[in-house]
Amino acid sequence: MSFDWNFVLSTLPAFLKAVGVTLQVGAIAIATSLLVALVNASILMLRVPVLRRVIGVYVEVARNTPLLIQLFFIYFALPSLGVKLSGFASAIIAMTFLGGAYLTEVLRAGVEAVPKAQIESGLAIGLSRWQLLRHVILPQAGLLSLPALFANFIFLLKETTIVSAVAVPEILYTTKNYIALYYKTYEMLAVMTALCVLLFLPLSLLLARLERRLQHGQFGS
Repeated sequence: MSFDWNFVLSTLPAFLKAVGVTLQVGAIAIATSLLVALVNASILMLRVPVLRRVIGVYVEVARNTPLLIQLFFIYFALPSLGVKLSGFASAIIAMTFLGGAYLTEVLRAGVEAVPKAQIESGLAIGLSRWQLLRHVILPQAGLLSLPALFANFIFLLKETTIVSAVAVPEILYTTKNYIALYYKTYEMLAVMTALCVLLFLPLSLLLARLERRLQHGQFGS
């Protein structure tokens, strides 16, 4: 059986739209996950036992349950409680729930890696806890956490394939639809693989380059 190039070319507009959806879901999930992680890291700095335990439980639950189960719970189970969400909204919430937990752990490790002497010096010159967090701890923790942060950003982008389970029209969903309608399995899997390589490999290289520039203080030079 020959490869049907004409059929592949006819599907490209739909796949390009799917790439846009994939990037949109991934970008929003990364931004919201980072926001959750920053809030959690700030709370952990307060060293309030109850809050630390709550965040600890959240991190363990999120990291030890599959994203697909989280997604199904939000999309299929919450409507029985009166909370009905679209597939797109469910995807963002589920990915933020998972991504926020991973990034919380990354930032927590970064915060703990900040030299204690700098924190003590900040307190000695009269900085408040908020000023210390904003101007001393988080900037250094973020820089120290860059490799793990960028690795998790790529991880979240790849996890967008899971959201096809709730009819979000990203790359995998589009691939499955065309296979079901036209039985062009080989062609569609080839297109999906090529798009994933073209999408994720350059992003990985770009983030790696950005990481090196930031770590060597070359950003913007």
